[in-house]
Amino acid sequence: MKNKIKTLRKELKLRQEDIANQLDVTRQTIIAIENDKYNPSLELAMKLARLLNTTVEELFFLDNPTTTD
Repeated sequence: MKNKIKTLRKELKLRQEDIANQLDVTRQTIIAIENDKYNPSLELAMKLARLLNTTVEELFFLDNPTTTD
């Protein structure tokens, strides 16, 4: 799963540490999520989206979406 966290974070002039502190997680967690090494829990994804003024659907997306028709 890919995400736009780094782009939106920079637009808002936030550091990884700022986000980590506000969400009560480690900076390493934010780094791992930004680098697509870790998929956050739904709760953390929702908190990230809220903090970055977006929706979960806009923040996270599948790299190769497949249709399920």
